[in-house]
Amino acid sequence: MKTMKTITTTIKLFAILMVLVGIIYPFATTALAQLFFPKEAGGSLLHDPGGNLTGSSLIGQPFSDQKYFWSRPSATSGYPYNPMASGGSNLGPTNKDLLDQISNRTELLKSSGIQAPVPSDLVEASASGLDPHISMQSAQIQIPRVARARNLSEETLNKLVVEHVENRQFGFIGEQRINVLELNLALDKMK
Repeated sequence: MKTMKTITTTIKLFAILMVLVGIIYPFATTALAQLFFPKEAGGSLLHDPGGNLTGSSLIGQPFSDQKYFWSRPSATSGYPYNPMASGGSNLGPTNKDLLDQISNRTELLKSSGIQAPVPSDLVEASASGLDPHISMQSAQIQIPRVARARNLSEETLNKLVVEHVENRQFGFIGEQRINVLELNLALDKMK
């Protein structure tokens, strides 16, 4: 009889916890997120000047046109910046494939007119393979190429880049960075 009471109690406890943790808690968390952080809870979506959905400020996108700032490379499988395959390449620093990828990316950047030393974030993928940001240095060395392609002054582009600098998180974590998609959308808004 004691075993039956234990089984009944276990089933009741399981049912209570399933409702509490499996239904009430997720709905409450989602409701609070939508109430206090609607943009973030919705995926931090960005739209082009025409109002069309372009992407998320949280996930990088590939840009190869000369008139845009280029993103950090992606290491995701299937296609670049694939959010379902987030992760690094797991290639070690002496791996020939990784060294070849970095060499090819460096040559591509140099063939586009970049003569300064190429920052690492333009030739190496992030750990997630989805990083939407580049460093201030990576944006600045691309200014001459974008200025030529868009027939704009380098001063104008430099001001735009500075306007899009995101400071360190909480003032001390990480480095200053620039969201490439947001910067390129601002470029498209310019006349």
